[in-house]
Amino acid sequence: MLIVTIRVLIADDQVMIRDGLVALLSSAPDIEVVGQAGNGLEAVALAGELDPDVVVMDIRMPEMDGLAATARIVGGAPEEGAAPAGPRVLVLTTFDLDEYVYEALGAGASGFLLKDAPAADLINGVRVVAAGDALLAPSITRRLIGDFARRRRHQRPSPAATATLTPRELDVLRLIARGLSNAEIAAELVLAEQTIKTHVGHVLTKLALRDRTQAVVYAYENGLAG
Repeated sequence: MLIVTIRVLIADDQVMIRDGLVALLSSAPDIEVVGQAGNGLEAVALAGELDPDVVVMDIRMPEMDGLAATARIVGGAPEEGAAPAGPRVLVLTTFDLDEYVYEALGAGASGFLLKDAPAADLINGVRVVAAGDALLAPSITRRLIGDFARRRRHQRPSPAATATLTPRELDVLRLIARGLSNAEIAAELVLAEQTIKTHVGHVLTKLALRDRTQAVVYAYENGLAG
């Protein structure tokens, strides 16, 4: 069986934490750590040089923080109909201390995990993000996304793009906002999982969203989550 290797860049200003992350992720047969960065500037430079699939990003770093580095690496949402390009970013956060993690969502981060999460969660998180899905730590999902959306909802009206979604696509978007996987959405709507995958793709394309994380944000911003 062919194993597809996920190339990972680790960005954290604490050497001991980087070393621990390298040892942990390297223990997985399908993950290769291709580089380490001690600050955001190094992360941006190495992301361009090494072309990793996933960047595991700390928030608080010198020179350039993880927020600015994420925005530089990801470059925001793709143009409508375009496939996302470049690395995906998985943010490691302490949450209560990292208030500007809200802005990392807007910068295009694909996932968030708490630094005290079990080791297996981090390995799984890298795999999930590399596959193009979103990953939000269950303990922070609703609080994080909900507060982020409340902060930004007043900044712009509901976009006309929502009107392009079919009723079924709206159903799928609402269930994505609840944190359901494709399999769980399929069970909820009594449809095949492949059909749900197709609907998810249509939702992302029509709304010009990079991934499921941005779909969750979009749903909260526009009153489609509850």
